Amino acid sequence: MTEYHYLEVEGINVFYREAGDPSKPVILLLHGFPTSSHMFRDLIPVLAKGYHVIAPDYPGFGQTTSPRRSSFSYTFDHLTEIIAAFIEHLGLTKYALYVFDYGAPIGFRLAMNHPDCVTAIISQNGNIYEEGLGKKWAARAEYWRNPTLEKRESYRSAFEADTIKSQYLDGTQANRVSPDGYTLDIAYMSRSENAEKQLDLIFDYQNNVKMYPLFQQYLREYQPPVLAAWGKNDVSFIPEGANAFKKDVPNAEIHLLDTGHFALETHANEIGELMWAFLKKNGIL
Repeated sequence: MTEYHYLEVEGINVFYREAGDPSKPVILLLHGFPTSSHMFRDLIPVLAKGYHVIAPDYPGFGQTTSPRRSSFSYTFDHLTEIIAAFIEHLGLTKYALYVFDYGAPIGFRLAMNHPDCVTAIISQNGNIYEEGLGKKWAARAEYWRNPTLEKRESYRSAFEADTIKSQYLDGTQANRVSPDGYTLDIAYMSRSENAEKQLDLIFDYQNNVKMYPLFQQYLREYQPPVLAAWGKNDVSFIPEGANAFKKDVPNAEIHLLDTGHFALETHANEIGELMWAFLKKNGIL
């Protein structure tokens, strides 16, 4: 059964979901935008039969403390610091990383800083390649080059209900996606001051793109087992981002699924089965 916990880390109450036998290998699930560990609600029971599964919410997301901007810097470096401290507090020394969306730059920072801890990487629409960036990223690159207040304000549309809903539905078959996930995310994104925090992260995302070569260098040097289970109809992180893993890890396993950005909403069982086979093949039992 899944348990729900809080752990105080540097003055922040980090919420996390936990399931499975603590003596089993650990899988750390890292969520994306605009969601939380709730996105793993269907995957966790599939994995927990043989693994110790842990899924935290980042500061400003889900049920974790959402500090005010005056006391907390909303950058990917800082989110990674909190998750790294969370991992240390739990005493985790070996873990496979499941990275999705924002979880990719956080997870690859963790892997780069602690390569001996990482047993495998599962990327589900978790991009670290320029070729994986969809068309919308050209406009964001222009914003980063010329960060006017007007352009910053224009990204408030990313938190509008229709935008969040479309992130879930685009590229999926009709009537396959439950409204629960996007309804919860819409509620989280409407909390006080949250838009400004998320706008800070959108602006800081440029530093993730700048770090892509470092993430790729980590892969080339350490050759961790890599599984890319990717919603091929995602318009944000396109399938070329999945295929690109083979440039740096030739044995990377690539699966393109007929779904969108939030692939777990429609393919949780399929992704879970792919993970089981992949982890078993790589001796992570």
